[in-house]
Parts: sequence; C-alpha cells; structure tokens
Amino acid sequence: MIFRVSVSRVHGKRLAMPDPDRIKVLFVCMGNICRSPLAEGLFLHKINQRGIAHRFTVDSCGTGKWHVGARPDHRILELAGSHGITLPSHARQVRVRDFEEYDHILCMDDDNRIDLLDLGAADSKVTLMLDCDPDQSLREVPDPYYGGEEGFHQIFTMLDTATEALIDSLLGDTS
Repeated sequence: MIFRVSVSRVHGKRLAMPDPDRIKVLFVCMGNICRSPLAEGLFLHKINQRGIAHRFTVDSCGTGKWHVGARPDHRILELAGSHGITLPSHARQVRVRDFEEYDHILCMDDDNRIDLLDLGAADSKVTLMLDCDPDQSLREVPDPYYGGEEGFHQIFTMLDTATEALIDSLLGDTS
C-alpha cells in the first residue's frame, strides 16, 4: 500500500508531514481501550478492504488519562480478532492540537462530546458516532467496560454498521 506524504526538513532532518489531501478522522471515548480503538480498527479494516486507506489519516484517543500507553481491553481485542479486525492503537489522551489536526472527531457518547467542546473543539467537527448511521436506534455507544461479554458484541455490531455509514458519508456516497 502506498501512502502519500509531504516531506519537510527541520534542523537538516527529513520529517514526514501529513498529506493535506487526506481526510483526517479521530475516534474518541473515555479511556481509549474499548469503543474508540474498535471504531478505529473497524474503520481501518473497511478502508483497506475498499482500497482507499491512502485517502485517510485515522486515530483514536480518550478524554481520560487512566490507560495512556495501554493496549485495548483484552475482551475487545479477542472479539475484534475473531472477526479478522486488528486494533493497532495504544491508548492516548486527547490533545488540544487534535482539534486542529483532525477534520472529523467522532465521539462515542454525549459526555465525551461535551468534554471535547469544553476543551475547545469546534462544534462543527465533533459528532456522535451513531449519528452517522440513520438506522441506529441509540444515539450513544454504551461503554461495555464494566459489563459482560454481550456488551462488547453489542458495540461491535453498532460500530460495524456505523463505520460503514461514516465512510460512505465521507466519500459522498449516500446510496
């Protein structure tokens, strides 16, 4: 797979710069170990299957800092893996610069959305993830962390269809 990057020099060193033509998508939940890494992994899987990964920059983060540096929760890793989905991220906390760097910031729930707006994110960039999918009956992706296995399966199904709808929307395909 070929990714286009712009190259710049700082203090004589070559640095890869993000391609300004890429669509930049950031998925956000509270701890960045369940919902947002799953959304990121599903999105990456789908754009790779479509052969359009070169058109996107994708990441995930959390509003909290409890799990910074950690891999996703073992339950979501196992579930994603059973569907052939790789979750590449390590948890990180949202940064103010994310609000400038990303075109679309997809939150898993209203609390995360409010936190981002309070930190200075532009309302026009911040959307609830399930608002991307008109067939969803809920507005928020429930946090499965303290629940049982069924909660993880529920969010997998929700995010699977919502990421598909998001990609179609970003590409301008509403069919």
